[in-house]
Amino acid sequence: MPPSVVTIRRALNTTSYVAPRLAGRYAFRLFCEPTGRAPVRPAEKEVHEAASVERIVVDGKGVAVYRWGDGKGEPVLLMHGFAMRASALAGFVPGLLERGLTPVAYDAFGHGDSEGRNTTLLDHRALTAALHDRHGPFRAIIGHSFGGTCAYDAVREGVRAERIVSIGALCDFRTSYDTFCVQLGLREGLKKELHRRTEEFFRPETDIWRRFSVSHRPELITARALVVHDRKDREVAFAEAGKIVTALGGRSRLVATEGLGHRRVLTDPSVIGQSLDFVTGGDA
Repeated sequence: MPPSVVTIRRALNTTSYVAPRLAGRYAFRLFCEPTGRAPVRPAEKEVHEAASVERIVVDGKGVAVYRWGDGKGEPVLLMHGFAMRASALAGFVPGLLERGLTPVAYDAFGHGDSEGRNTTLLDHRALTAALHDRHGPFRAIIGHSFGGTCAYDAVREGVRAERIVSIGALCDFRTSYDTFCVQLGLREGLKKELHRRTEEFFRPETDIWRRFSVSHRPELITARALVVHDRKDREVAFAEAGKIVTALGGRSRLVATEGLGHRRVLTDPSVIGQSLDFVTGGDA
């Protein structure tokens, strides 16, 4: 375990004994705020720099929106994961362009070149709605990790997309909380305080652990789905993919990879190829 995680664990758990609300506030901040801004990786630089960049304002914050190509083809929305940025999905851009499609992406609040400090599912909901107004309806949405989870939520909430490719996505919203607590080794009292703060933050939304999950009202997720997940994913358990497929039933198909983990799966030629084939017409 990295020394920084050990230090944070000790500090949070120790503080929670004498100042539980202070510890809970900081734990919640860590839960929804990336510790730093991911840089554009060398392998992503060429694609990143080829994009047309537009800055829009959503909920009072500036958002970096990227578009590739001449804009004449059907749009495909790319949604990055937590603590990442739009360029993380650069591997899909050339193939989408070759197929006559228009890739569109954004940096979520607190990520990449967008303003803000943190981002939540409701923020992604607002961002995807804004991009749908400008570029939609979408031929497809390709989402990684939390971006994949938010892609399903966006369609359920009215964003129109024919297909969804989710890669390493969560099904159960509560899993993000459980995983965070395990990773930081939070003591029981602090876990309860974080749980309370999370529910308080989302008010007046209620029953968030169920309603923000992919399995909630799956009949409203009308897009066909390709569910890609690595069996050895250490950040989001492979079981989450099975839950998504079960929830969506015959509208979905599982692609299980081996040994690619949570991030390398985004650059695997086979994953990219199968995803692009699905986007352009392959059945789920």
